[in-house]
Amino acid sequence: MSVLISSTAAFTVCFMVWMMFAIIGIPIKKQLGLNETEFGLLTATPVLTGSLVRVPLGIWTDRFGGRIVLFALMLSTVLPIWLMQYATEYWHFLVLGLFVGLAGGSFSVGTPYVARWFPKNRQGLAMGVFGAGNSGSAVTKFLAPALIATAGGTWTIVPQVYSVIMLVAALLFWAFSATNPAHNVSGTAGFGEQLKMLKDPRVWRYCQYYSVVFGGYVALALWMTKYYVGEYGFDMRLAALLAACFSLPGGVLRALGGWISDRYGAYKTTWWVMWVCWVAFFLLSYPQTQMVVSTINGPVTMHIGLSPWVFTGLLFIVGIATAIGKASVFKFISDDFSHNIGAVSGIVGLAGGLGGFILPIMFGALVDLTGIRTSCFMLLYGTVCVSLVWMHYSFKPESCAVEVNQALAGTSKA
Repeated sequence: MSVLISSTAAFTVCFMVWMMFAIIGIPIKKQLGLNETEFGLLTATPVLTGSLVRVPLGIWTDRFGGRIVLFALMLSTVLPIWLMQYATEYWHFLVLGLFVGLAGGSFSVGTPYVARWFPKNRQGLAMGVFGAGNSGSAVTKFLAPALIATAGGTWTIVPQVYSVIMLVAALLFWAFSATNPAHNVSGTAGFGEQLKMLKDPRVWRYCQYYSVVFGGYVALALWMTKYYVGEYGFDMRLAALLAACFSLPGGVLRALGGWISDRYGAYKTTWWVMWVCWVAFFLLSYPQTQMVVSTINGPVTMHIGLSPWVFTGLLFIVGIATAIGKASVFKFISDDFSHNIGAVSGIVGLAGGLGGFILPIMFGALVDLTGIRTSCFMLLYGTVCVSLVWMHYSFKPESCAVEVNQALAGTSKA
């Protein structure tokens, strides 16, 4: 249990750091005069390295154990976080953001590390509890604006405090975690050999699902504070608080997703998650609209659009759905690849992380191109449609085979 608690706390801190540009990016955008696309790239840069390192980190975890890998990873980010306060040019932030983003690779370390301490029928719940560290995104939305306000509006206080938090968290993780050499994959398993599972079509399916439930979650967690500021005119503290209504359930309820996946299966859980997101993104896609309708009594002006409270309610629902979906996708992995959880989770995590990198840039580009802020939800609606179609046609032959086998079994008994 101490391994699960210490790992979850460490992952929460890592996610706090990984998402800090969601808050400090807003004053940096103003300071540097960035457009929407440049802002999207700024916020997404840490996500890129946090995604690319997931495959090697997952494999190293299989071979060397999660404790040493996660501890070294956390220590490697302390200096880049501290140096962020001295950045003055756009390229400074991008380069430092690449190093700070290493913290995002912690997920592909902690997932197999935690899972192997539990029996298979409880691995979904265990990975869900660990994955609740995604709530670090919500912690940043509470903590970073408060720090900036305390410092008189100066954003540099955030990397100063976060570097200290990361160092302390790394030391505490080392003190309360443990190592079991029996959990490591044989050292004879080479890098190329462990990557052979890329030939398995199931891995590609899970990559697609995770790019929606995790990539979409990361992208919205980075984007929503600024969205509230621009769309509804809120100040940063209120905007961050409302954005946390999405980030918080999207993190802490992942444990619930693990329990549901253990009880009802990964397929059913993921299927319903996609349908909930499909409906919510359809409603969120509708922009603020003014219409003039000609009536028998003359023109009537009508306004159609979501109030901030309805908008936040829908976001809250999406947050719950993505939390459950993130856990259910990894239940697929623990069921199908129990001996290579680290390597496969690294690959799937890479796909999800790349979604979280590409989507904010596309959000910004779409706003610059169309001027419609809700275009980000239009894009996410399209990605969910792809996932639903792929799930339907991928699992249909499998379900039909099960039904045929059941029918044959019933005939033989008769």
